[in-house]
Amino acid sequence: MKSIKLISVIAIFFLCSFNTLHKYYVSITQIEFVEEQQSVQIISRIFIDDFESVLRKRYDKNITLDRGDDETQIDDYIKKYLLTKIEISINNQEVIPNFIGKKYDDGIMHCYLEIENIKSISTFQIKNKVLFDMFEDQKNVIRTNINNKNKTVVLTAQNDKGLLNF
Repeated sequence: MKSIKLISVIAIFFLCSFNTLHKYYVSITQIEFVEEQQSVQIISRIFIDDFESVLRKRYDKNITLDRGDDETQIDDYIKKYLLTKIEISINNQEVIPNFIGKKYDDGIMHCYLEIENIKSISTFQIKNKVLFDMFEDQKNVIRTNINNKNKTVVLTAQNDKGLLNF
């Protein structure tokens, strides 16, 4: 039953990504622990138009994503926003991810983050408030693959934090 709900959320997300106007506000964040590299790799998928709206509201009313304009400044805004909205603790220690970059793909922005020098994970806590300040019905789906275990949590403005034990 849980996988049917997850598949439904993912299907809605991708179906809506083909419209520039959509009424579902969902992001999907994939988190993977690569033990051999002692690295936690994070990819957040967010609708470009939603992210552009929040960047315009917070930083620059004239910003336009996916046009090739001043990518250095855009990356700075994205990094600043994400690092104020995503908080992660591993084994009860707060860690700050590094913003690696982004790419645009068919109406969706993929944001790449990484946490280095992680030897093992027994607990993983994430607070993801991305776009909660723009859309009260925003949902942030967090999918993890840590220690060869897949877990999923859906965060909302009312419940913006998830704790996973491994």
